Amino acid sequence: MLALRLARGSRPVVQLRRLLVAAAAACTGFLLLYVLAEALDRPAGSFPRLLWALVPLAATVQLAVAVARTDPATRPREGLDAAGLGPVRITLVATISTAVSCTLGSALALAVFLHLRGDLAGLPFDGAWARLLHADRPLPVAAALTLLALVPLAASAATAVLLRPHTPLAPQTGLPWGITLTACGLATQAYAGRGGPGMLAGWSLTAIGLALAGPGLAYACGTLVQAVRPGALRLLAGRALQEEAPRLGPPLGVLCAVGAGALTALALRDRGGLLVPLGPLTGPAAALVALCAAATLLTSAVEARQSRGPGREALLALGAPAKVLRTAASLRATALVAVCLPLSWGVAQLTSMALTR
Repeated sequence: MLALRLARGSRPVVQLRRLLVAAAAACTGFLLLYVLAEALDRPAGSFPRLLWALVPLAATVQLAVAVARTDPATRPREGLDAAGLGPVRITLVATISTAVSCTLGSALALAVFLHLRGDLAGLPFDGAWARLLHADRPLPVAAALTLLALVPLAASAATAVLLRPHTPLAPQTGLPWGITLTACGLATQAYAGRGGPGMLAGWSLTAIGLALAGPGLAYACGTLVQAVRPGALRLLAGRALQEEAPRLGPPLGVLCAVGAGALTALALRDRGGLLVPLGPLTGPAAALVALCAAATLLTSAVEARQSRGPGREALLALGAPAKVLRTAASLRATALVAVCLPLSWGVAQLTSMALTR
């Protein structure tokens, strides 16, 4: 009940982020239902299609966790400990809020899916996708509800685990593991080729490796910004980037993996193309993953800006011009782009070579 009251009393921007999570959950739920409909019509190859559908699910879960981190209801406030709302209770509030948003999205996905199949009559576009969604075959209710429950359960579990009180690790800790997993992913793709679950496993290892290496890369960007006799501006930008590395690093690495995948698809367009595991919905699924990755990075940037609030106010109180703070933010963004674009291009080139060996 407390989570629902906090959600109802939030600002419009916070509500918009929750609606974004619900929309992503709805799109993912629709993809899972489509995979189920395809499995009823073509049982052969249904398991690989389900595995590919888990990629948008993972992107949606990452977005849900990032939104939960920026939710004002999940930040400790003065006096709430005395009222019994400590860190554990706050994590529980965030988990319930995430579950509510994702459940609304899953319910919307079911309604739209049934409507486009023609099972819900009386509305525009009734049965418009009846052939694509195999309306001639009955939909197993238990299987559909089980698939739709994956998004709320996974997002809630990830929120509960990642928002619990813990001591953050140093950003450089994951860099060697990230490089190792990225190399393993490229080797797996070279071995598996363009088809089958092996390609998905290789791309997943590459994405996880880049996500693990992301904090270390962001920290290195901060070090480069303030290298070689830095002034006050570069020191401010570099130190802030190093402090934000644990927050910005993982979504930045995932976005690099998505960019590398897009560049790989463009490079292989004239060489037979890539696998189309989800049929006509492969393009929308890829767009969903890219949008979720970009939204997660922007949301993490909002979280980092919120954490810098006291320091920014102190600098303004000391007389620092607001233009200096804006220039420092632009410098941080430029440094990240200057590192991530070549990284995405390099991973894409290695992936293309691995898939066309």
